[in-house]
Amino acid sequence: MDEKRTPEKQDRKEVVPFSINIPNTLTLLRILLTPLFVIFLLKHEYGHALAVFVVAGITDGLDGAVARYRNQRTVIGAFLDPIADKLLIASAFACLAVLRIVPSWLAVVVISRDVVIFLGVAIFGIFHIDFKVRPARISKVTTCLQLLTAFLVLLYPTPAAMFTVKFALYWTTACLTILSGLHYLYLGMSILQNALEEEEKEEK
Repeated sequence: MDEKRTPEKQDRKEVVPFSINIPNTLTLLRILLTPLFVIFLLKHEYGHALAVFVVAGITDGLDGAVARYRNQRTVIGAFLDPIADKLLIASAFACLAVLRIVPSWLAVVVISRDVVIFLGVAIFGIFHIDFKVRPARISKVTTCLQLLTAFLVLLYPTPAAMFTVKFALYWTTACLTILSGLHYLYLGMSILQNALEEEEKEEK
């Protein structure tokens, strides 16, 4: 006799804590490709670095699409995916800044935003605050723009090449990154305040 699945059971099946599936494998592959990308970049092998960066970028688009299409969302995947993105992007901008291919201030802006986000997650962990990992639309646009900037710079590593386009991308990326960081800061403060208010109510 078949048991009817209730909505609660369906939800539990949709999101599992951990599973070695295709999306998670693609995410882990992106994490493993990051050190290889850095090695090629620091050795000035920009062609190889660009190829690795493109493959990593493709896995970024594929893991989310496969997870939605095959209904393979996991809790670990929801955490690993943004970590893989930030690891790749932060490594790219840090190395490009060290090599003086992109302005150092741009790398500072990009990396500082990610540091603020990770600090927020750490604070939530300290206070045992439950929250859902849901990237905002502005965050997705910011990530795409950061990837596009890094891609163009790797394609034309000479600072003088495509200077006007690069200059526009630098400032657009910086502005969106700052706005995205402020957005997450506002959300984090709201979540923390609501959690503390609920804790005070429970104590009363």
